[in-house]
Amino acid sequence: MRIQNTELNNTLGNEDETGKGIRAANVPRDKLWVTSKLWNADHRPNEATAAIQKSIKDLGVGYLDLYLIHWPVAFVPGEGTKIDEDTTIIDTWRAMENIARSNLTRKIGISNFSRRDVETIMRICQICPYAHEFETHPYLQQQEFVDYHKDIGVKVIAYSPLANTNPVYRGNDKLDPILQDPFWVQLAQKKNATIAQTVLAWGHQRDTVIIPKSVSEKHMMENLRALDISFTEDEMRAIAKQDKKVRMNDPGRKWGLKLFADLDDPTQLDAEDGREL
Repeated sequence: MRIQNTELNNTLGNEDETGKGIRAANVPRDKLWVTSKLWNADHRPNEATAAIQKSIKDLGVGYLDLYLIHWPVAFVPGEGTKIDEDTTIIDTWRAMENIARSNLTRKIGISNFSRRDVETIMRICQICPYAHEFETHPYLQQQEFVDYHKDIGVKVIAYSPLANTNPVYRGNDKLDPILQDPFWVQLAQKKNATIAQTVLAWGHQRDTVIIPKSVSEKHMMENLRALDISFTEDEMRAIAKQDKKVRMNDPGRKWGLKLFADLDDPTQLDAEDGREL
């Protein structure tokens, strides 16, 4: 069983409730995979250690399997989204390595980094990232970026693998819902599967770890059917042509930062100022 959620962290206050669920399930710890994230205000070494210790306590799991830096952005603790100009991603990565050495987590990784920032970490890491979690789906395929991670031996965890089906993205009206896309409707019919199963199967076949978000047991069970679906090379090439290069999750405008600067659909700020990440 893998308990992994792109929004599992103390900032959202859902780890305590998740911990209650873990205890109620009474599943042996070695049968679980638990991932959580370090929030932006906890990037400095002392805060980072305290943050993971709180996560472990709230979850009641003893240790984490994977701990990710949620964003390559440090906030000044207690001052909202004010950027901490003195704490670099290298400083934070060193703190993550120390956390791993303390056996608080089995593996460490990153999330929402640009390629330049990934390269920075790979140049200096003593314990290198196990995984990079970032947004990728048929409307934001980023295939070159996915392939780059294969080359450097870092697993790709694909969040929002069903593109704009997440209710959080309802304000993003750039595209019609993927579940209504004629291309995917037709392909799903050909595979005798649901559109969601077909989209997830594509994510699986391209060797990304897909983490669809659902609170419905029915949908969770249906999602497993994706493992039985495969595509021909011609079908994979046809899917590649469906890339819209549209990002659903980008808090860069809110933070005044140019996120994803060297990737598809980077943050567009009204002014030309702002840090690039």
